[in-house]
Amino acid sequence: MTSKPKILIVDDDNNIAELISLYLMKECYDTRIENDGESALKAFSTWQPNLILLDLMLPGIDGYQVCREIRHTSDVPIIMLSAKGEIFDKVLGLELGADDYMIKPFDTKELVARVKAVLRRFKPSKPAVDVNTKYVEYPDLIINQTNYSVMYKGHTVDMPPKELELLYFLASSPNQVFTREQLLDHIWGYEYIGDTRTVDVHIKRLREKIKDNESWSIATVWGIGYKFEVKR
Repeated sequence: MTSKPKILIVDDDNNIAELISLYLMKECYDTRIENDGESALKAFSTWQPNLILLDLMLPGIDGYQVCREIRHTSDVPIIMLSAKGEIFDKVLGLELGADDYMIKPFDTKELVARVKAVLRRFKPSKPAVDVNTKYVEYPDLIINQTNYSVMYKGHTVDMPPKELELLYFLASSPNQVFTREQLLDHIWGYEYIGDTRTVDVHIKRLREKIKDNESWSIATVWGIGYKFEVKR
């Protein structure tokens, strides 16, 4: 049985969001409503929608920034919704990666038609095409070593290269235990002049930025080293 396409509706006006949701559900779409940018990013990470309807004027993180954050890791279709009708605003939205831009107030039937059109045109990127992509994903965590980005709970986390490389190396081999010497050799290289405390310091910094999740954690294996533990 084919699952319904999932549409994430992001608008701080819940009345508008509910109306859009009603029309989309009549067309057999599955919908979810979020009213601010931070919640939208979390929903994007955990719910993985097929398309996002994104209002620009949101409390906290605005729609432009939400679009910018999502485009770091995904090409999911985004239709921007805004009362701003100036050419500059449209161009900015499209340059940030939006697939379409609708000005409020809009006709709901036209919005549904545009959703259908964008979904028809969209061809998702296939990871198998680029065999060199270094990318792992877990609940609330996306690590991309190809473009050196980390998304945690919907937010981009700034990390120095060695921290990111260490996190990626552990996460790409879940539940495998590595000694400090192995991690030092792999991340810093055999010629690195230093001791294993370097690994401990970087693990400590990672734990300060990436808190353990209910389904995964950066675990210490006492007397040996570390592992990225995934609860099965």
